[in-house]
Amino acid sequence: MTKLSVNINKLATLRNSRGGNMPNLIKSAKDIESFGAQGITIHPRPDERHIRYKDAYYLKDIVTTEYNIEGNPIPKFVDMVLDIKPTQVTLVPDAEDAITSNAGWDTIKHKDFLADVIKTFKVNRIRTSIFVDADVKMVKGAAQTGTDRIELYTESFAKGFSEGKKTESIQSFIDAAKMANEMNLGINAGHDLSLDNIKFFKEHIPNLLEVSIGHALICESLYLGLENVVNMYLHRLK
Repeated sequence: MTKLSVNINKLATLRNSRGGNMPNLIKSAKDIESFGAQGITIHPRPDERHIRYKDAYYLKDIVTTEYNIEGNPIPKFVDMVLDIKPTQVTLVPDAEDAITSNAGWDTIKHKDFLADVIKTFKVNRIRTSIFVDADVKMVKGAAQTGTDRIELYTESFAKGFSEGKKTESIQSFIDAAKMANEMNLGINAGHDLSLDNIKFFKEHIPNLLEVSIGHALICESLYLGLENVVNMYLHRLK
């Protein structure tokens, strides 16, 4: 079964909008795990507009499943990850002013930089993953960095799926996944995956280990309820 890691950034955005502690991020993480999710994902950004760095530390002692911290490996981020030692760190090439992740790494151009960062994390026994586009060349490049996994950036698939182009939108992801399997890289995926498209994606990606879902899952929960939605994802990922 592909594991579901729930990204709780949007809950932090809602909390921050009023300056209080509602929704309570710690309780939310505990509840999401109790509903069956196999992981919690956070993506702190330098301006802390949703997840705050102190949230990352608080969650360290709360998350009992897999704890995945995503972000651009600037010095502050690297230091935080080394302090917390989560289950997994996912490296994402975010610009500081980006609203959300919008591209994977050029693993060829940035190979040496990524390799150095990954070596530091792996020495500390932290599993590493690199956010990449569904491009065979980028997957090959990722394998040269020493990373444990890749996370396929799935926005283009989600867009194509919504436009009725299922076959065309999935093919590059199938090719990338096959290459990752050949290179002994674990495969994660995330960005704009939803209840509508997750089953189709999972069925076509060989050896998909984990999906990280936040925005769609929280939006769907407004109508269907958080516990119900978590279990709907788990059912589709079986």
